[in-house]
Amino acid sequence: MDQRQRLVVVGHGMVGHRLVQAAVERGLTATHDVVVLGEETRAAYDRVALTSYFGADGPDALSLLPGGVYDDPAVTLRLATTVTGLDRQERTVTLGDGEVLGYDQLVLATGAAPFVPPVPGHDRDGCFVYRTIDDLDAIREASLTATGGVVVGGGLLGLEAANALVQLGLRTHVVEMAPRLMPVQLDAAAGSTLVRHVEQLGVTVHAGVRTEAVEAGPDGTGVGGLRLAGAGDEPGPLVEAEVVVFSAGIRPRDQLARASGLEVAERGGVVVDEQCRTSDPRIWAVGECAAPGGRMYGLVAPGYAMAEVVVDALLGGAGRFLGADMSTKLKLLGVDVASFGDAFATTEGALELVFSDAVAGTYKKLVVTEDGTRLLGGILVGDAAAYGVLRPMVASGIALPENPEDLILPGRGVPATGVGALPEEAQVCSCNDVSKGEIVGAVRDGVTGPDGEPHRCEDVADVKRCTGAGTTCGSCVGTVKALVEDHLASVGKEVDRSLCEHFALSRQDVFDLVVVHDYRTFDALVEAHGSGRGCDVCKPVVASVLASRFHGHVLEGATGSLQDTNDAFLANIQRNGTYSVMPRIAGGEVTPEKLIVLGEVARDFGLYTKITGGQRIDLFGARVEQLPVIWRRLVDAGFESGHAYGKSLRTVKSCVGSTWCRYGVQDSTSMAIALELRYRGLRSPHKIKGGVSGCARECAEARSKDFGVIATEKGWNLYVGGNGGATPVHARLLAGDLDDETLVRYLDRYLMYYIRTADRLQRTAPWVESLDGGLDRVRAVVVDDELGLGAELEADMAEHVDAYFDEWKATLEDPEKLARFVSFVNAPDLPDPSISFDVERDQVRPRDPAAAAAGPVDLGATIPVGVR
Repeated sequence: MDQRQRLVVVGHGMVGHRLVQAAVERGLTATHDVVVLGEETRAAYDRVALTSYFGADGPDALSLLPGGVYDDPAVTLRLATTVTGLDRQERTVTLGDGEVLGYDQLVLATGAAPFVPPVPGHDRDGCFVYRTIDDLDAIREASLTATGGVVVGGGLLGLEAANALVQLGLRTHVVEMAPRLMPVQLDAAAGSTLVRHVEQLGVTVHAGVRTEAVEAGPDGTGVGGLRLAGAGDEPGPLVEAEVVVFSAGIRPRDQLARASGLEVAERGGVVVDEQCRTSDPRIWAVGECAAPGGRMYGLVAPGYAMAEVVVDALLGGAGRFLGADMSTKLKLLGVDVASFGDAFATTEGALELVFSDAVAGTYKKLVVTEDGTRLLGGILVGDAAAYGVLRPMVASGIALPENPEDLILPGRGVPATGVGALPEEAQVCSCNDVSKGEIVGAVRDGVTGPDGEPHRCEDVADVKRCTGAGTTCGSCVGTVKALVEDHLASVGKEVDRSLCEHFALSRQDVFDLVVVHDYRTFDALVEAHGSGRGCDVCKPVVASVLASRFHGHVLEGATGSLQDTNDAFLANIQRNGTYSVMPRIAGGEVTPEKLIVLGEVARDFGLYTKITGGQRIDLFGARVEQLPVIWRRLVDAGFESGHAYGKSLRTVKSCVGSTWCRYGVQDSTSMAIALELRYRGLRSPHKIKGGVSGCARECAEARSKDFGVIATEKGWNLYVGGNGGATPVHARLLAGDLDDETLVRYLDRYLMYYIRTADRLQRTAPWVESLDGGLDRVRAVVVDDELGLGAELEADMAEHVDAYFDEWKATLEDPEKLARFVSFVNAPDLPDPSISFDVERDQVRPRDPAAAAAGPVDLGATIPVGVR
């Protein structure tokens, strides 16, 4: 029997972990003992999702090896272990504690280090890099006593770092030496569009400028700001900040290779051949420390591909690394950004098709061949929904439609270019190199598991586990889902409508189970009918169902942790991280006294005021800790929650009707007020809007609403299934010439039927179309009572009406609920120590006379961290 060999892997980042995974999965550990040396104290974690660390349940949420141990006994992982020397002749590595470890094969997976420009003051306390969880912990600690932060570098990682500072509640600046953000991925027009998005979020962008120095704080220590270069000998402006994050690029960590005499590239990185073998045949290099063909790749997908190639070579295979797809799709500061293929049209004869909508904040560019038959690349900013189909088209060579612009113009989608038209070899997941054929094959034929047994793949969760698609950056999950559903539909199988991997149930199934078994908590439901701990898909759905059924406060007990961000703070979060305040003004009717209170609140808190299309007054710009103070004043003035934050009834719009209008035939204002007060707080699969018009002239635009009521000489016509928004749909007539009592009865039935049977986040228009029989089915249930459910649906609505209470009033009366309204969970103190809030005394006041003398305080903008 051949003697076992030792494979030593230096580095346990994402790529080093992937190499070990491949070694285990492909059987290399049958002949090799694998020793992995990780420099950090943590096992490999997802650096691509590093910013989400602030909203995760600690570092374990990002871990790629949660238990810290590989299942295969042939693999030994040693963390907090540095390698200080490499002796190629003796085939040994020297560890930081002096231990000498021999190897038969060695893989360098040492990654890269952040580049810190050698500007004066770059090493002051308060200066950081953005690379590891330890870096993020240090940045977070510094942010507790800071008000401003600046990021040096406007590339991918720089904007991720800026996002982190925004989440930590700092006034944030980004400084980029190039004339635009993300210069490697975006052209000038796309960069300008991204800047507009980023600045709307309260981030100030300084492009085309150089950093002169990091200046000290007022007391001569720490950081006081970043000095930008000026013109000539004149000093440039000072960007005031107490936190500076350098994210100006990365450099390969190739010191071990250099010291041992391995060949390195001119611009850094260990030179490797197509099998990722270095100039020493027993040493390999993968990931960011490697330079295949003299080029360093700074994305995870090429590193994964290199890891697979090395394991293949060690098994005697002939795999080659011939370059990699450098396409990227990310959500940066809430903005979708994608760049793929030949984004800059460098191919000879290439043509560009550009669609730009400055109002909507979208920029889309396709680069096509000279004859317009093939897609070469593209850029998407603001709306990257088409990325999942467009990127595979580049590699697959699929023919473009006759009018390629249809791929990017709004409302011009071409079915022939959907996922079904992609060839089998089209790469869907670039991170893990998974093709359409592999995904469809997994669904069609299943896969063979580690135990040698076949396993079926029948949903997205199965496909992710079986193929790895969508498990790294996640940008292809939508395409994977579409492929799964497309294949199942093509073979006549019912498409799985499960909520998520934790519940093999639809929303209607969940509702029925809650009704039948009287479940009152998420834990009871998931224990009986689900698995795991739930996610941000199923938790809000269950919370909505429980609220619809039992009418409790959405922040009560364990239910509070199920809510999404808006419901968690009873307010809509806005682009810049502040919140809107929208009290209910039923039917648009408001007294002069209440108008005065709204004006005073807006003035005192510096809020932007807007009369909405739903006949309400919205106040924008409130910080999370200001919400209780503001609502105390509004509740005392007689206002109540307008539920603008919830999946519930928003408004019932009305015209002035017969009371004032000479054309009105019914009192539309009174009817609108009655309906809004009846259905206020009604939790539903999606938001609901209504409208009541006093005559056929339709001034309330009732037919664009989920339910619309239009007056006739004989009573009311009831219209249902209309929606505004991106895909406007007109409501259709359900019943005509109804008296008041019958109108309310039919509406009760209609809304409760919708709540019981609609899918999650399904508006009423698509819900009606999804029913077998469409509107006729709704009419049969609501008007004809074909199922005999009429009395039951009406009773459910009556229970809701009787149980209604104002959520904000109840919150103000409960100290436990008020405790959640803080700047961010890891720093409950207010960002400015000179400001405190007193809900009971209705004041915003300085804490001491010195602070008062200093003038007004800029409260800035914060986003709550870690609270859903």
